[in-house]
Amino acid sequence: MARIAVTDGMSAKAVEMLENAGHEVVLRHYDPDEISSGSLAGFDAVVIRSATKLPAEQISASVSSNGGIRFIGRAGVGVDNIDISEATLRGIVVCNTPGASTRSVVEMTMGHLIASTRNIATADRTLRNGVWAKKQLRGSEIGGKRLGLIGFGRIARGVAQAARSFGMVVHAYDPFVENAIEGITMHDSVDEIFSNCTHISVHCNLTNETRNLVNTERISTMPGIGADGIDCGNHIVSCARGGIVDEDAAHQALESGQLRSLALDVFESEPLGPSPLLNHDSFHGSPHIAASTLEAQARIGIEMASLLIEFFDSGKTSTSLNF
Repeated sequence: MARIAVTDGMSAKAVEMLENAGHEVVLRHYDPDEISSGSLAGFDAVVIRSATKLPAEQISASVSSNGGIRFIGRAGVGVDNIDISEATLRGIVVCNTPGASTRSVVEMTMGHLIASTRNIATADRTLRNGVWAKKQLRGSEIGGKRLGLIGFGRIARGVAQAARSFGMVVHAYDPFVENAIEGITMHDSVDEIFSNCTHISVHCNLTNETRNLVNTERISTMPGIGADGIDCGNHIVSCARGGIVDEDAAHQALESGQLRSLALDVFESEPLGPSPLLNHDSFHGSPHIAASTLEAQARIGIEMASLLIEFFDSGKTSTSLNF
């Protein structure tokens, strides 16, 4: 029997699966100071989402002379909140659930994109303030426009499929994709995406190379005129990771009009504090909820429970990120 700490919640079905397999599940959030003090050292595994961070110090504190955690599960896709190098050094297996939330994030991305181009958030704000802004809120269609995808993994491919159904022409850049993709214009550099596309969606991980990848210089090269000749302006959406979009640069681009809209589900600092973006009518955001659907949470929990059961039955998993 394994003791499993679940710090950021898990579906009841997943907890039931683990308990039926003979494991003890403790549903409780631990703050950073508690983890640094060794609060997880009494567990065999920990399952986290984005709210819990496991840098080297916390991972080290979670391993004791009597054992400690042997498995870190990231219930979701991004693992930038886990020091995988430290986990590997300590012999701790790290797993995530990359496919479970794909559909949810694809739908959120398309929702933000359409809300941006059709001024849905601004229309709601003005309507609530008693203003009938019918003439001022003329939007643009996404059909006939070039959509640039930065990164071309599972979620980006889902966005590409949805966007093409709306009539968008899809361009993409991903240095890890070598083969041509039918119906997608692949580019050799991220700069080519910006200079060719009026609509951009971010789908890469946050690394030293991608931090502030969306910056003043690149935004300034966006064309503003759609492939159909319409002056639709430039639009950027990110449901990937905070820090990839330089928020100050994006705000300046909104102020200058180089960007007509910006939509973010993720921010460099979360929870988001005071920000000039919140005062700009052409910005709208959401609090890192792209994967937060009932369906995704059910799939994520079941997939993670299955990985845990597999690990404690055999000592390994088929989808480990580091072993």
